[in-house]
Amino acid sequence: MKGIVFTEFIEMVEQKFGYEMVDELLTETDLPSGGAYTSIGTYSHHEIVSLVVGLSQKTNLPLPSLLYTFGQHLFQTFEKGYGQFFEGVPNAFTFLESIERYIHVEVKKLYPDAELPRFQTKRLDENSLEMIYQSERSMGDLAHGLIASSLEHFNEKAEIYRESLAEGGKIERFVITRI
Repeated sequence: MKGIVFTEFIEMVEQKFGYEMVDELLTETDLPSGGAYTSIGTYSHHEIVSLVVGLSQKTNLPLPSLLYTFGQHLFQTFEKGYGQFFEGVPNAFTFLESIERYIHVEVKKLYPDAELPRFQTKRLDENSLEMIYQSERSMGDLAHGLIASSLEHFNEKAEIYRESLAEGGKIERFVITRI
Protein backbone atom coordinates (compact mmCIF):
# COMPACT_ATOMS: atom_id res chain seq x y z
CA MET A 1 0.00 0.00 0.00
CA LYS A 2 1.37 3.41 -0.91
CA GLY A 3 2.73 5.56 1.89
CA ILE A 4 0.37 8.45 1.20
CA VAL A 5 -2.40 6.35 2.75
CA PHE A 6 -0.33 6.00 5.92
CA THR A 7 0.86 9.60 6.11
CA GLU A 8 -2.69 10.86 5.59
CA PHE A 9 -4.07 8.48 8.20
CA ILE A 10 -1.54 9.82 10.71
CA GLU A 11 -2.49 13.38 9.68
CA MET A 12 -6.19 12.62 10.21
CA VAL A 13 -5.52 11.09 13.63
CA GLU A 14 -3.53 14.14 14.66
CA GLN A 15 -6.23 16.55 13.45
CA LYS A 16 -9.10 14.68 15.11
CA PHE A 17 -7.50 13.17 18.21
CA GLY A 18 -4.24 15.05 18.80
CA TYR A 19 -0.55 14.34 18.61
CA GLU A 20 -0.57 12.27 21.80
CA MET A 21 -2.89 9.77 20.14
CA VAL A 22 -0.56 9.56 17.13
CA ASP A 23 2.38 8.95 19.44
CA GLU A 24 0.49 6.25 21.36
CA LEU A 25 -0.60 4.50 18.16
CA LEU A 26 2.87 4.50 16.64
CA THR A 27 4.63 3.34 19.79
CA GLU A 28 2.08 0.80 21.01
CA THR A 29 1.19 -0.86 17.68
CA ASP A 30 3.39 -3.64 16.34
CA LEU A 31 4.51 -2.12 13.03
CA PRO A 32 7.23 -3.84 10.96
CA SER A 33 8.13 -0.44 9.46
CA GLY A 34 8.48 1.08 12.91
CA GLY A 35 5.79 3.59 12.00
CA ALA A 36 8.16 5.71 9.91
CA TYR A 37 6.19 6.40 6.72
CA THR A 38 6.90 8.46 3.63
CA SER A 39 4.22 9.32 1.11
CA ILE A 40 6.09 7.60 -1.74
CA GLY A 41 7.06 4.47 0.22
CA THR A 42 5.25 1.16 0.02
CA TYR A 43 4.11 -0.67 3.15
CA SER A 44 2.08 -3.73 4.05
CA HIS A 45 -1.63 -3.04 4.22
CA HIS A 46 -1.62 -5.04 7.46
CA GLU A 47 0.00 -2.03 9.11
CA ILE A 48 -2.88 0.32 8.24
CA VAL A 49 -5.30 -2.32 9.51
CA SER A 50 -3.34 -2.51 12.78
CA LEU A 51 -3.39 1.28 13.11
CA VAL A 52 -7.13 1.55 12.46
CA VAL A 53 -7.88 -1.29 14.88
CA GLY A 54 -5.66 0.37 17.49
CA LEU A 55 -7.41 3.70 17.02
CA SER A 56 -10.78 2.01 17.33
CA GLN A 57 -9.75 0.38 20.60
CA LYS A 58 -8.41 3.65 22.00
CA THR A 59 -11.40 5.78 20.97
CA ASN A 60 -14.20 3.19 21.24
CA LEU A 61 -15.29 4.24 17.75
CA PRO A 62 -16.36 1.44 15.39
CA LEU A 63 -13.96 0.43 12.60
CA PRO A 64 -16.47 1.17 9.79
CA SER A 65 -16.97 4.71 11.10
CA LEU A 66 -13.21 5.35 11.32
CA LEU A 67 -12.60 4.02 7.81
CA TYR A 68 -15.50 6.07 6.41
CA THR A 69 -14.11 9.21 8.06
CA PHE A 70 -10.66 8.39 6.73
CA GLY A 71 -12.14 8.08 3.23
CA GLN A 72 -13.55 11.59 3.59
CA HIS A 73 -10.18 12.89 4.79
CA LEU A 74 -8.37 11.15 1.94
CA PHE A 75 -10.70 12.70 -0.62
CA GLN A 76 -9.82 16.18 0.67
CA THR A 77 -6.14 15.32 0.27
CA PHE A 78 -6.68 14.16 -3.30
CA GLU A 79 -8.76 17.25 -4.02
CA LYS A 80 -5.96 19.57 -2.87
CA GLY A 81 -3.02 17.66 -4.27
CA TYR A 82 -4.41 16.34 -7.54
CA GLY A 83 -6.66 19.10 -8.86
CA GLN A 84 -6.04 18.00 -12.45
CA PHE A 85 -8.33 15.02 -11.86
CA PHE A 86 -11.23 17.42 -11.22
CA GLU A 87 -10.61 19.88 -14.06
CA GLY A 88 -13.44 19.97 -16.57
CA VAL A 89 -15.42 17.31 -14.71
CA PRO A 90 -19.06 18.39 -14.64
CA ASN A 91 -20.47 16.15 -11.91
CA ALA A 92 -19.84 13.39 -9.40
CA PHE A 93 -20.96 10.56 -11.68
CA THR A 94 -18.50 11.59 -14.38
CA PHE A 95 -15.78 11.85 -11.76
CA LEU A 96 -16.56 8.44 -10.24
CA GLU A 97 -16.60 6.87 -13.70
CA SER A 98 -13.12 8.29 -14.32
CA ILE A 99 -11.47 6.55 -11.37
CA GLU A 100 -10.65 3.27 -13.09
CA ARG A 101 -10.12 4.46 -16.67
CA TYR A 102 -8.22 7.69 -15.95
CA ILE A 103 -7.17 8.33 -12.35
CA HIS A 104 -5.86 4.84 -11.62
CA VAL A 105 -4.09 4.75 -14.99
CA GLU A 106 -2.25 7.96 -14.07
CA VAL A 107 -1.44 6.67 -10.58
CA LYS A 108 0.05 3.49 -12.08
CA LYS A 109 2.27 5.61 -14.34
CA LEU A 110 3.72 7.32 -11.27
CA TYR A 111 3.70 4.29 -8.99
CA PRO A 112 3.82 1.07 -11.03
CA ASP A 113 3.87 -1.03 -7.85
CA ALA A 114 0.68 0.56 -6.46
CA GLU A 115 -1.96 -2.03 -5.59
CA LEU A 116 -5.19 -0.20 -6.29
CA PRO A 117 -8.76 -1.30 -5.72
CA ARG A 118 -10.88 -1.83 -8.82
CA PHE A 119 -14.00 0.20 -9.54
CA GLN A 120 -16.39 -0.92 -12.26
CA THR A 121 -19.12 1.59 -13.02
CA LYS A 122 -22.37 1.39 -14.91
CA ARG A 123 -25.06 4.02 -15.41
CA LEU A 124 -28.36 2.48 -14.45
CA ASP A 125 -30.26 5.56 -15.60
CA GLU A 126 -29.80 9.32 -15.71
CA ASN A 127 -29.82 9.61 -11.91
CA SER A 128 -28.32 6.28 -10.81
CA LEU A 129 -24.79 4.94 -10.96
CA GLU A 130 -23.65 1.48 -9.92
CA MET A 131 -20.10 1.07 -8.66
CA ILE A 132 -18.54 -2.29 -7.91
CA TYR A 133 -15.60 -2.00 -5.54
CA GLN A 134 -13.18 -4.90 -5.50
CA SER A 135 -10.10 -5.23 -3.30
CA GLU A 136 -8.35 -7.92 -1.30
CA ARG A 137 -8.03 -5.31 1.47
CA SER A 138 -11.76 -5.17 2.20
CA MET A 139 -11.93 -1.42 2.74
CA GLY A 140 -15.40 -0.72 1.43
CA ASP A 141 -16.02 1.71 4.28
CA LEU A 142 -13.10 3.83 3.10
CA ALA A 143 -14.46 3.69 -0.48
CA HIS A 144 -17.88 4.71 0.86
CA GLY A 145 -16.33 7.80 2.48
CA LEU A 146 -14.56 8.69 -0.77
CA ILE A 147 -17.80 8.33 -2.76
CA ALA A 148 -19.76 10.47 -0.28
CA SER A 149 -17.07 13.16 -0.40
CA SER A 150 -17.09 13.22 -4.20
CA LEU A 151 -20.82 13.96 -4.08
CA GLU A 152 -20.17 16.78 -1.60
CA HIS A 153 -17.40 18.16 -3.81
CA PHE A 154 -19.84 18.50 -6.70
CA ASN A 155 -22.65 19.78 -4.44
CA GLU A 156 -24.85 16.83 -5.31
CA LYS A 157 -27.32 15.13 -3.02
CA ALA A 158 -27.69 11.39 -3.38
CA GLU A 159 -28.57 8.25 -1.53
CA ILE A 160 -25.87 5.60 -1.41
CA TYR A 161 -27.09 2.02 -1.18
CA ARG A 162 -24.42 -0.54 -0.37
CA GLU A 163 -24.34 -4.31 -0.32
CA SER A 164 -21.58 -6.86 0.07
CA LEU A 165 -21.21 -9.23 -2.87
CA ALA A 166 -18.47 -11.41 -1.39
CA GLU A 167 -17.58 -12.74 2.02
CA GLY A 168 -15.23 -10.50 3.94
CA GLY A 169 -16.14 -7.32 2.06
CA LYS A 170 -13.77 -7.92 -0.84
CA ILE A 171 -16.48 -6.98 -3.34
CA GLU A 172 -18.99 -4.25 -2.52
CA ARG A 173 -21.77 -2.87 -4.68
CA PHE A 174 -22.71 0.79 -4.35
CA VAL A 175 -25.75 2.25 -6.06
CA ILE A 176 -25.69 6.04 -5.97
CA THR A 177 -29.01 7.69 -6.74
CA ARG A 178 -29.34 11.45 -7.08
CA ILE A 179 -32.18 12.96 -5.10
